Amino acid sequence: MKRFLGAVLGALMAVPAAAQDRALLQLDWIPTGEHAAYFAGAARGFWREQGIELSLTRGYGSGDTINKVAAGAAQFGVADIGGVMAARARQNVPVRSISAVYTHSPHSLFVLRSSGITNFRGLEGRRISITPGNSHRLYFPEVARRAGTDPDRITWVNTDASAMASLLIARRVDAAPFYSIHHYYQNKAARRAGEEIVVLPFVETGFAIYAASLIATDDTITRNPDLVRRFLAGAHRSFAWANENQVEACRLHVARNAEVEQDDCEGSLRATMSFVFNPHQQATGLGRFEAERLATTWRVVAESLQMDANWDPNQAVSTALLP
Repeated sequence: MKRFLGAVLGALMAVPAAAQDRALLQLDWIPTGEHAAYFAGAARGFWREQGIELSLTRGYGSGDTINKVAAGAAQFGVADIGGVMAARARQNVPVRSISAVYTHSPHSLFVLRSSGITNFRGLEGRRISITPGNSHRLYFPEVARRAGTDPDRITWVNTDASAMASLLIARRVDAAPFYSIHHYYQNKAARRAGEEIVVLPFVETGFAIYAASLIATDDTITRNPDLVRRFLAGAHRSFAWANENQVEACRLHVARNAEVEQDDCEGSLRATMSFVFNPHQQATGLGRFEAERLATTWRVVAESLQMDANWDPNQAVSTALLP
């Protein structure tokens, strides 16, 4: 009997471990502390436990991420749901948001205190940097109109995402679009140059809309739902762990992204988690979209882009595979 059990155990040990599915997650921007949950989750093995060997790569704005996921360059992405809706409604781009990340919008403009700009009024003639497909550009016309500013009299300066802050600090542009969660480390850089960054949140004009989301193609959702389900399980565990272990999450993030400083990461991650875990998330469930806020999000996008407000935004969402 002992020889039999030994043979069985030996045979089991000889069986190779199940192969891991390989997947790439395309971020929406450079890997700041905002993205610490993803890098920490990967380092902790939360996707590997789901049978996924996950790689991560930087992004160049939501529009670029949506296009790359649609083209199959990455299986999953992080992108603003407004960009997903617009791409779907305009060109039927086969990409959907499979999980909410930010339950309300951190969109804002960063300006220098020395510029004298204190709100969204009187921005006519100013130069604002932007990246292609940036969701701030989608929303800004409506923000400007609400503030009494003519959006057609603003000059948009196309640039790379990594150059926006330096252009602002060097006063080569008057404002730059950022999520408010990036203020801590961007302002630290501004102070070194003798400047101070002031945040103008879009929400001050009445925005209560969804923002960052996880995305995948229709084909991936339909043909490989198990992969999507396991990816989302790993993502949600990463969010939860990073929220409870922010200092350690940032240590793991900085280990992978040496250009990010620990305190910068902690400042960004602390702000980020307030957009992920909050009363709205508790009411709807992590990753799920509430119908009224989803409809409001589309209405704002449609108004900003002069699109059909009657289009159904649920066409851009697929949450059936959430944990």
